[in-house]
Amino acid sequence: MGIALPIYDYLLKGGFVILPIILTSVVMWSLIFARLFWFKNVNKNDISIQEINKILLNQEKTTQKQGLKAFVLKKFLSEQTGIYDLDSRIIDEAVIIIKKYLNRHIAAITILAAVSPLFGLLGTVTGMIDTFDVITYFGTGNPRAMAAGISEALVTTQTGLMVAIPGMFMSVILARKAKRAADSIEETAMVMKRKIK
Repeated sequence: MGIALPIYDYLLKGGFVILPIILTSVVMWSLIFARLFWFKNVNKNDISIQEINKILLNQEKTTQKQGLKAFVLKKFLSEQTGIYDLDSRIIDEAVIIIKKYLNRHIAAITILAAVSPLFGLLGTVTGMIDTFDVITYFGTGNPRAMAAGISEALVTTQTGLMVAIPGMFMSVILARKAKRAADSIEETAMVMKRKIK
């Protein structure tokens, strides 16, 4: 309770512009946690290259494993024709489907992180307008009234940057995770194509 009041007072100084910054932060972090959770779960019980080789060698028709590599294998096993060109396309199609899922929401996270300092800049502008309005009516003789506008300008700028910096950092981490997973899937596809040739 003791921490909540100073945070509330701090955010109150930011004026109406603080609301879109908070909303941006909530949506962005929801997407970040959803992606982190997805990456953690999707790789947990995935199939290994050795297991894929064994299944293809024994010409088994199914696997109980879950994960990205397992998805490629299952799609191939369920749709294989015995014709190399068609089977190769089935594997490529599975890789394309997975890549869509790998990059899901990463662009949205990056955009939200980039938008938050712009909201902060909007707060800076509205705060300075309020400050100049006070100067217009009261001159420079009322520092308390001027401080409210300056405070709004600084609080929104600071809050926008506090949302943007970790958001950009996390978008880069998620993009790297997606790239590593995509490289792994590409490697799996190549191994499978060599095995079915």
